[in-house]
Amino acid sequence: LYGAVAGYAGGVVDTVMMRLLDTFLSVPRVLLLIAVLALWSPVPLAGLILLIGLTGWFDIARIVRTQAMALRDREYVVAARSLGARPFAIVWRHVLPNVLAPVIVAAMLAVGNVIVLEAGLSFLGIGVREPTASWGTMFQDAANQFVSSWWAVIFPGAAIVATVLAFNTVGDALRDLLDPRQLPAHPGSEFQEPAHG
Repeated sequence: LYGAVAGYAGGVVDTVMMRLLDTFLSVPRVLLLIAVLALWSPVPLAGLILLIGLTGWFDIARIVRTQAMALRDREYVVAARSLGARPFAIVWRHVLPNVLAPVIVAAMLAVGNVIVLEAGLSFLGIGVREPTASWGTMFQDAANQFVSSWWAVIFPGAAIVATVLAFNTVGDALRDLLDPRQLPAHPGSEFQEPAHG
């Protein structure tokens, strides 16, 4: 919604909102999370999920903003505006539904980053705490016994790699599926007329 409002409004509103977003992006996400979690320790699981979510929407907002800028001059948006529809109603009913495809793809690809981020925080001891299961804490326990039980590191590491690879593969497939450039220019143009005679 943030990116859609900025992209549709344009002008000063877009400039102010995007400069604010650039300010958030200038702070490395990992360092911000480490600082917050170190001060707020031990953090409950719900709090960890909330913090990761609150720091993970900036890139998606940029994608939505770009798509909204391309949509604000489309015929159906101009028609709604000329009929007196309010800007927020136009964004909610006409802009947001048409930017869902790239958002879904970006969100799916971001899941892999979140998994690695959570595992890293848990490995450092500031993420998920025992007895709650986490690949990061499993990796930490196995690393402490690496000399005597080196194989114990393989399983959580392989699980992280396989899961991230699976989400990235699904995200790439969705991008190819939802990309309008992959669709035929005219319905039925992919079929050829049978030759006569």
